Amino acid sequence: MSQITTHILDTARGCPAPGVRVVLSHANDNGFIEIGEDVTDQNGQATALLDEGQALDAGVYQVRFEVSGYFRNRGHNHFYPYVDVVFNVEGDSRPHHIPLLLSPYGYSTYLGS
Repeated sequence: MSQITTHILDTARGCPAPGVRVVLSHANDNGFIEIGEDVTDQNGQATALLDEGQALDAGVYQVRFEVSGYFRNRGHNHFYPYVDVVFNVEGDSRPHHIPLLLSPYGYSTYLGS
């Protein structure tokens, strides 16, 4: 499993959000550089953003959840076309699980385990 994983729950429907593209990027002086991607499975999980055993250096990273297609495919109007979560990695190789609680007009996230 990747050092960075995520899980999207659609709180409006009370179920996981499958089929959402998730992009992992690393910050540098010019912005963010994409380093990995995955698509959430039927359980709303993305566990292959990085190769297994690949450790991230210390720094600032971003996970972008491209949620517009998910809502559009279900016929839902929505406010946020994507959700960016920017976070720090200490470089200690510990796993980071970033769940996203999602609805068409709001979201919440946190560092899980």
